[in-house]
Amino acid sequence: MTATVEPTSPAPATPSVLSTRGLTKSFGGVHAVRDVSVGFLEGKVNGLIGPNGSGKTTFFNMVTGMIKPDSGEVMQGERSITRWAPHRIARLGIGRSFQLCRVFPRLTVLENLLVAVRPTSLASALLGAHHAPTVARAREILARVGIEHLEHAEARDISYGQQKLLELGGVLMADPRIIMLDEPAGGVNPALIERIATLIRELNAEGRTFIVVEHNMDLVMNLCDHIVVFDRGRPIAAGVPAEIQSDPAVLEAYLGV
Repeated sequence: MTATVEPTSPAPATPSVLSTRGLTKSFGGVHAVRDVSVGFLEGKVNGLIGPNGSGKTTFFNMVTGMIKPDSGEVMQGERSITRWAPHRIARLGIGRSFQLCRVFPRLTVLENLLVAVRPTSLASALLGAHHAPTVARAREILARVGIEHLEHAEARDISYGQQKLLELGGVLMADPRIIMLDEPAGGVNPALIERIATLIRELNAEGRTFIVVEHNMDLVMNLCDHIVVFDRGRPIAAGVPAEIQSDPAVLEAYLGV
């Protein structure tokens, strides 16, 4: 195994680009995430898997500042970013997508990318259409994710898989070093899943770290270098795909074997 995952243990010994120490969150009497200490490896494609309701999205939301933990720490390298606002975390170079794709449905595909780099109002964001370097960068990213031909289409008129690519394009507009993707293949046809996987591999080869929540096990096992497994709000295993596939705790809790 390449990381310590016992919930009462200290932070993983392997140097981590992003890690947590004792991270905990409850909603009423339900423990969504319980005393989680895990680390994600720099320059790798890290997977975060587990059954529905195992706390993966809640964990993502705490790491990115969308919700506040009840206790514990979130570390970016050696720096604590616990309870930081989402925009401060984003400015550190941490970008994310969401389980349910978030786009502006009545804006064009290009306008969605222009909005992604403007920290102020929507009206101010659209003024970016007159800023040639910003528009040029947006068009480069649309070409990179493979939807440049949809530049003038409204986001509501493109397929769900294309919206996923658009959301990833919005993340890339901020040029993050760490990209957190919440179910990038969910609801997407096989051809676009392969396109998303290729993009992740290419971007990772350029030096970006990925943390990917995903239920598509074929994708996870073929894409990820390092995998953390959650069950009932706690990590139960961590390691390379071959280790995870043969781990008895994973087989019992996640695969139902």
